[in-house]
Amino acid sequence: MNIRNLIKVAFFALRRNKFRAILTMLGIIIGVASVITMLAIGEGSKKSIQDQISSMGSNMIMIMPASQQMGGVQQGGSNMESLEVEDYLAIKEKCPSVIYASPEVRASGQSVYGNENWPTTFFGVGSDYLAIKKFEIESGRMFNDHDIEVAAKVVVVGQTVVENLFGKGFDPVGQTIRFKNIPVKIIGVLTEKGENTFGQDQDDVIIGPYTTVQKRILAITHINMIFTSAKSEALSAQASDEITTVLRERHKIQDGQEDDFQIRTQAELVKTFSSISNILTILLSAIAGISLLVGGIGIMNIMYVSVTERTREIGLRMSIGGRGVDILMQFLIESILLSILGGVIGIILGVGGAFIVSSVAGWPVAIMPSAVILSFIVCTVIGVFFGWYPARKAASLNPIDALRYE
Repeated sequence: MNIRNLIKVAFFALRRNKFRAILTMLGIIIGVASVITMLAIGEGSKKSIQDQISSMGSNMIMIMPASQQMGGVQQGGSNMESLEVEDYLAIKEKCPSVIYASPEVRASGQSVYGNENWPTTFFGVGSDYLAIKKFEIESGRMFNDHDIEVAAKVVVVGQTVVENLFGKGFDPVGQTIRFKNIPVKIIGVLTEKGENTFGQDQDDVIIGPYTTVQKRILAITHINMIFTSAKSEALSAQASDEITTVLRERHKIQDGQEDDFQIRTQAELVKTFSSISNILTILLSAIAGISLLVGGIGIMNIMYVSVTERTREIGLRMSIGGRGVDILMQFLIESILLSILGGVIGIILGVGGAFIVSSVAGWPVAIMPSAVILSFIVCTVIGVFFGWYPARKAASLNPIDALRYE
């Protein structure tokens, strides 16, 4: 019997027991749909994280104090005062791979305008800060080097601060607000950026000269962080090495001694988050893949039942010249058809489910063609693997015993 006839017979056998065939396929359908949906969500999340980190500047490099042990107690990096303004100036002057550099000093507190107040963070930075963090000015201007030099009481504010102090749609340029009872004049408003990868509102900021925060608000001389941008993403590693050399020299760190600062690049952040996303995707897909195993066991079980029910039919076919290989192929094709049909339905439901999750929950998704192709191949392998033994049992039946079977 040729393959076409065997497929026709297999389809006829499945149509004869439609409900049982559907129930048998259910495990495969659920497994494939779950795997494709989970992979789509995982890949979409990874791509979203990469895009958001890149939007902050793919060549951005952050320098911050390192955690150190003092008196047997581990001190967090944020509590250390190892970075100074001179470090930032040295990086700007001596690192040829660095195009932009800015210190950062942070102060949290209440911003006040009239009867309105809003808790926010005042970032004291340099004039390159907006270029490094990919911020843009919507109205007004950015403060300049002269404003930094004289510790001018001028600021640029984000949209969240504007909305909470002045109301939506109001242009506050020229208005004076108070931060920790220090009056500062708004000279610019930032373009809206929304939340970053960590869920932080990037528009809830007040940005001013770092000298203003140091001298007028916090009364300190050190800085919290230094932000820099390499001339290109390819030069990020070289820029990091140059910064390390400059800071070790400035801080008089000897060979063998640990750095009192740490450097983080955007490439490292992307790698870290992608690794976490990959682990979660693999874990969720593995859990969903259990349904495929259950579905395969279901196919094996139903094929055993089918062989038992059709024992006399098998004996009759063998008695009139049917070969064992034809019997084996018929039951194997039935098993493969069950698996592939379940896989195709699962792929359709998985793709549809991914887009439903995206539209309802707002999660980013990305359908991978490789996942669809792999699912199809896996379904075929499951059909062959779990259908082989029942098919082999059918092909090895003795015709006389099969005809006598009640």
